[in-house]
Amino acid sequence: MLPAKYRNVLVLFTAFWFYASFSHGSGFRHSTILDPHGKYHLKWRFDRGTITFEIEVETTGYVGFGLSPNGAMALSDIVIGGVTDGRPYLQDYFADAKRKVHRDVQQNYRLEYGRENNTHTVLAFSRDLLTCDTNDKDITESTVRVIWAYHSDDVGPSGPMYHGVNRGRKSMRLLDPGSKVNITSGTDFFNLQNINVPVPYKDTTYWCQIFQIQEVQQKHHIIRIEPLIQRGHENLVHHILLYQCDSNLNESELGASHECYHPNMPDSFLTCETIVFAWAIGGEGFTYPPHVGLSIGTAIDPVYVLMEVHYDNPALQQGVLDSSGLRLFYTPELRQYDAGVIETGVWVSLYHMLPPGMQEYVSEGHCTRECLQESLGQEMPNGVRVFAVLMHAHLAGRAIRTRHFREQEELQPLSHDEEFDFNFQEFQLLKEERLLLPGDHLITECKYTTKGRQNMTWGGLTTRDEMCLSYLLYYPRVNLARCESLPEITGQLKFIGVKEIQAPVTTWPFMIKSPKKYSNLSFTEAMDKYRWSKKRGKSFNQMVLQLPMNVRCSKWGQDEWSVSVPSELRDGQVLVDLQWSDSPSISILSLAQCSLGCLKLGKSFCIQIRL
Repeated sequence: MLPAKYRNVLVLFTAFWFYASFSHGSGFRHSTILDPHGKYHLKWRFDRGTITFEIEVETTGYVGFGLSPNGAMALSDIVIGGVTDGRPYLQDYFADAKRKVHRDVQQNYRLEYGRENNTHTVLAFSRDLLTCDTNDKDITESTVRVIWAYHSDDVGPSGPMYHGVNRGRKSMRLLDPGSKVNITSGTDFFNLQNINVPVPYKDTTYWCQIFQIQEVQQKHHIIRIEPLIQRGHENLVHHILLYQCDSNLNESELGASHECYHPNMPDSFLTCETIVFAWAIGGEGFTYPPHVGLSIGTAIDPVYVLMEVHYDNPALQQGVLDSSGLRLFYTPELRQYDAGVIETGVWVSLYHMLPPGMQEYVSEGHCTRECLQESLGQEMPNGVRVFAVLMHAHLAGRAIRTRHFREQEELQPLSHDEEFDFNFQEFQLLKEERLLLPGDHLITECKYTTKGRQNMTWGGLTTRDEMCLSYLLYYPRVNLARCESLPEITGQLKFIGVKEIQAPVTTWPFMIKSPKKYSNLSFTEAMDKYRWSKKRGKSFNQMVLQLPMNVRCSKWGQDEWSVSVPSELRDGQVLVDLQWSDSPSISILSLAQCSLGCLKLGKSFCIQIRL
């Protein structure tokens, strides 16, 4: 028989071999680092009914892992475990509304294995996706707020001690984590990157700069795009958009940078209309499927792009310089198809408005069958295939769906997120590509909560404003950039009792003339003055969803397909008609039609009064 000291060594070696073999052979397909210092690693795998996690944490005490409804401790589903005297332990807990932790009577987390050395603890555990336990959180394909914590001491008889600063949260899609396809080492790339941009002393800034795409002698495909976020600025850089600009821009415009949507910004910025790519906070790099790429080097491909960086600075940090941007990998080995992007949803405008105090408010943005019939019918009669979707809203957003209709029948949604997180937005690769045909109809449906807000929430650019958009990545590329809608303003003003607006219009937003209680107020001030209640807000929502729509069906650049409504984008007819009294009519015109008497309205349109 072996001496005792050798038997102990053999036992330890056997245990170590068992745990290591179990872990490495367990087929964890997905992984991420939860903390900024690389001390908390998470791996997971799942099937139709269960999910298995492995956590590796730099501690010899307890580790905590949880699923939260909003990223906070309250009402979270929590599991806490560790290794004591060589024995792993695990307990299922939950937190009540006051953040007090309780042991769950129904223990639904199953310990698979655990081990510990002088520096790290490793635990593996599993549970059903749906446990039918009210103290557990269902795990679905929607966004999940993962919370984590650890402590240097194990759990004692009185329960786990407070973790202090060793805690955090991260949003992810556990059942739809996307594809982290590695590209070939040595693949060429180029960067589009700001250099020491002075972030203004205000909560929201859009910063724009024009870049030239990498020059190539023949057609290439961009196959992957990664964010280059300056370290420490992960919460400052909210999103980055690339717009294709006029290919005839003067090269002197290169490097021009300025605050976007500003009266003094360069006129060249107005030529940059078509979305090429979109990245948003929390997203990782995006790899195109192996049969699709973003084309560069041909006559219709981007030569110049405008990079728009949204800085979200609610803490009003001063003296911040940022050098974030994007890295684009490209190859001469061409894929079968060229990718395109279609922006769908609610046309960004003040006419998209949400009353205050609403637990739930629903907006709909339509990509109409008429738009898809004309554009796809002429460009690609057999349809295009959507392979990824990025859904976008701001702070009030709670859920988004991109609904798909064909011949009066609703198909499965293109994409959906029932637990939308403003701080986690990235392209979702579809499990199966979706054919989009001429005559189909899309609705981007957004659910919001404005509970706690005292005034109207407006459609607009800042994080306190709102958007409701879906960016569709598809192939083969067609000449369709935007397919959106906006509810008419007339019905919304009538709801609060507006009768006339002041003429001539000299300000935006325009001013109200009557009734007296709104006299000399802008229409936004009038909306805020209206005495909103939950009942009135619900009635307003029902009315808005029934209003006629203004439709935007845009080609690349500033041209429109002929089905765009309002028709004055082509011939100057009336968009918003407030002539139920003696007031003039308001027309929205493309910038090309604007005269000196018009007011600019965003990047593409202007407002004109006709008596």
